[in-house]
Amino acid sequence: MRAEHPFLKACRREATDYTPIWLMRQAGRYMPEYRAIRTKLGFLELAKDPAAAAEVTVTAAERLGVDAAIIFSDILLVVEPMGVGLEFSKGDGPVIGRPVRRPADVDRLVEVDPGESVAFVFEAIRKARAMLAGRVPLIGFAGAPFTIASYLVEGGGSRDFSLTRSFMREEPAAWHALLGLLARTITRYLNYQIAAGADAVQLFDSWVGCLTSDEYREFVLPHSRATIQGIAPGVPVIHFGTRTGQLLELMREAGGDVIGVDWRVNLAEAWRRLGNVAVQGNLDPQALLSKPSEFRSEVQAILDQAAGRPGHIFNLGHGVLPDTPVEHVIALVEMVHEMSRKKPSAFSDQPERGSG
Repeated sequence: MRAEHPFLKACRREATDYTPIWLMRQAGRYMPEYRAIRTKLGFLELAKDPAAAAEVTVTAAERLGVDAAIIFSDILLVVEPMGVGLEFSKGDGPVIGRPVRRPADVDRLVEVDPGESVAFVFEAIRKARAMLAGRVPLIGFAGAPFTIASYLVEGGGSRDFSLTRSFMREEPAAWHALLGLLARTITRYLNYQIAAGADAVQLFDSWVGCLTSDEYREFVLPHSRATIQGIAPGVPVIHFGTRTGQLLELMREAGGDVIGVDWRVNLAEAWRRLGNVAVQGNLDPQALLSKPSEFRSEVQAILDQAAGRPGHIFNLGHGVLPDTPVEHVIALVEMVHEMSRKKPSAFSDQPERGSG
């Protein structure tokens, strides 16, 4: 049964024979197979082609030997139909043609049904699940309301998110209207992914670490909580962010069965602060640019911090870097499986759904 797979058992904080591992940006430019497909298809073309998206999803999981596949897509696809003018510039950077900078810009956004507007994502999930044939679970995903909003306001990526934070403070009513719209849309989007066959979902709040804890509590937490609480029960939710050491307790309050942490925090300390919840992470992606013999000690340190307790999912602290040798990634997966083979544990936590 797929439910007994180590990845899903770890999401439920149940004991596993070894620590399961998957990687963010599992299918990406570091893989020759992915680069070959990209010579034929642009990024958006690939993401919108269900057969091709399913192929790169499954190819990556099987090539690496990981414990979960994650559907190939992009967090901004769900808002493209709202009329924001999404494009990807050279180097695959997203560009929003019609940014949201004023209350009137929020008013003009079109609330759409993801079941119709991005049906290709759900078809890709159905195809990928069929191709996987139950060998490993399939993860669906979406951007969290704040991170999606930051792209809409900034018009693309940003270093300091100054436009986003200014809009948030100066136009709080419009900000909450925007995040409310995004929360409703993202919840529906994830539930459609689950209906199509996703075994778990991850909510990426990649850029929320730019906020203070007070800002998060007032401007983000209610919308992240609403998103997570609306997700179909029984399906594990991974709640992930970067540079979020100051926000861990608040992210836990917002919800999730698993909290993902980046490499800037000690995993044991993060878990102590989070309490009874599964934890995902947290090797520095930069480590994989070194030889496996050199990053082995870093992998061991993270496993030591997890201390064999149920509920640890090994991952990077963010996505695989484009220059990473694929052989190093394969070595990491094998290393985690080998080094974490079941040993007696002093922990006996019982499974408990996250606060979402």
